[in-house]
Amino acid sequence: MALVRRMVRIAALVVSLFVCLVPHLLWKLARRRSPWPRRFLAMATWSVGVRVEIAGQPHDGDMFLLANHVSWIDILALGGTTGAAFVAHDGIARWPVIGWLAAQNNTLFVARERRGALSHQLDALRDAIQGHQPVALFPEGTTSDGSGLLPFKPSLLAVLLPPPRSVLIQPVHIDYGGATGEIAWHGDEPAGTNAMQMLGRKGSLLVTLRFLPPFDPATCADRKVIAATAREAIATSIALHQRPFASVPPSI
Repeated sequence: MALVRRMVRIAALVVSLFVCLVPHLLWKLARRRSPWPRRFLAMATWSVGVRVEIAGQPHDGDMFLLANHVSWIDILALGGTTGAAFVAHDGIARWPVIGWLAAQNNTLFVARERRGALSHQLDALRDAIQGHQPVALFPEGTTSDGSGLLPFKPSLLAVLLPPPRSVLIQPVHIDYGGATGEIAWHGDEPAGTNAMQMLGRKGSLLVTLRFLPPFDPATCADRKVIAATAREAIATSIALHQRPFASVPPSI
């Protein structure tokens, strides 16, 4: 049955892509901002068996989202809900199909380990913030097991001091409840293995996007204070809502 579930969900993903691709390309030809990447992410979330619940109030103005990172599902759920463009590792740009799709949503690819690249990356991020599309960053830099938070990397947050336009920072707690331990993408797990496990998972998966109170970066002394303020808000939410994790089933 796991194989059947994978085939059905992959087919649903393909259908979602084709439904959104043609109108997206037409929007691009007309040089208009396309709503179709957000719609595709929302459809893809549903296609892989994930249901999204929103807690709190997403800021309705220009926003810079800082979220914990547990799974590749985070991008589908958060992007489909907010329409955010993501900051991602530049290695993703070279992934077949996935890299191209990410670029269609104005993903900003950064090389975190490349010395001397930070200044260029900050310039690109400032340009991204100049638009009205929300920008989302996973400041842990990688996925975790969801039981807590890894240290936040504050380097790219320097772009917010001062911000190139009026923008608020909104921390987001991405919460998979008791399923967190089962679906967490561990750093040493191949992407394909994790994806196949998720696509073959029995039943639907509920993810709650907990939008925490936004704050003005202008009230923060430096990028480290921004990172610490957002991290504390998310950590408090994790501690408040954490439930026992389900045991991780053997891979099929």
